Amino acid sequence: MHIAIDARIINSSTGRYVERLLTYLQDIDSPHTFSVLVRTADKDYWKPTKSNFAVVIADYPQYTFREQLGFYFFLKKLGPDLVHFCMPQQPLLYTGKSVTTVHDLNLLHITENDGMSPVVLKTKKFIFKSLLNIVLDRSAAIITPTNFIKQNILSFRSIDENKIAVTYESADLVSKKPVVVKQYASVPFLLMVGRAEQYKNQKGAIEAHPQLLWKHPDLRLVIVGKRDDTSRQTEQWALTQGYRSVDFFGFASDEQLAWMYEQCQAYVFPSFMEGFGLPGLEAMRHSAPVISSNATCLPEVYGNAALYFDPANPREMADQIAKVLSDKKLRTDLIKKGTRQVKKYSWKRMATQTHQIYTEALS
Repeated sequence: MHIAIDARIINSSTGRYVERLLTYLQDIDSPHTFSVLVRTADKDYWKPTKSNFAVVIADYPQYTFREQLGFYFFLKKLGPDLVHFCMPQQPLLYTGKSVTTVHDLNLLHITENDGMSPVVLKTKKFIFKSLLNIVLDRSAAIITPTNFIKQNILSFRSIDENKIAVTYESADLVSKKPVVVKQYASVPFLLMVGRAEQYKNQKGAIEAHPQLLWKHPDLRLVIVGKRDDTSRQTEQWALTQGYRSVDFFGFASDEQLAWMYEQCQAYVFPSFMEGFGLPGLEAMRHSAPVISSNATCLPEVYGNAALYFDPANPREMADQIAKVLSDKKLRTDLIKKGTRQVKKYSWKRMATQTHQIYTEALS
């Protein structure tokens, strides 16, 4: 059978899921052939090592008429027996057999304060809601990264819950050789990784940080993530408010990121909503103590291996961070629990479960 995997998001923040899925699917002795669909800019981003995998250019941007019409005709011509759409965005006209991964329903929950006009946000919500209804009906299976998102979908609308499969993600960095980030080699720092959308709550962490400087005057807050308009606006806000010792590092390679995880005083995850929370697990894998928001799926994923706080309360966030900075026993305990927690997750198991979902959908 011929399976097409829509990997157009492979070079995005969610792309780690796609890249790891593809890599570990190759370890399976599968009778199927796979076409990996990517944008032109990403044609060399992932390279197959097995003869039954091939990268195919599908240069159709998300949320465009080209996606709706051009991608539809592309898939019709390609003629796969099954398409795995790795996100809900897909051609409405396509009625071939499909499986869809729904990473989160964040767009339905964000407010009008997320850097876009109320009209634009309302329109995006309407489109996503309409698309999601269609996807839930016509997909042979829906894949989610957590039970929390599964329950979100069941709350959104009534469907057979057996149609939804939870395939937990995992944590590893492609590089096994950390590279020193020299400007932080002798500086204590807290680490955050992620995009600058308001629901990621970078401002909350920035507001919490000064409360730690009284006892830890050299402590820096390092924010790793793509620099875009929202990131630059957040940086300008921090400067205007007079916050200091906050670094917007921008993109970090896997080698740099591995070193930052290993060297940070703590990894801070202040998000208001997540579908899985992969960076926290990556931090645990690299022996960083994790201090996390108690919102949405994060307690499900991190269990007792993180110290939690209310993301709407910067004072509580600062208090929890302060505990880890001052209590060596607590810090050691969190690191040990994190090492155990991350072993519960496996990309190989995720890929095996996904392959089984393909087999069931095809039959």
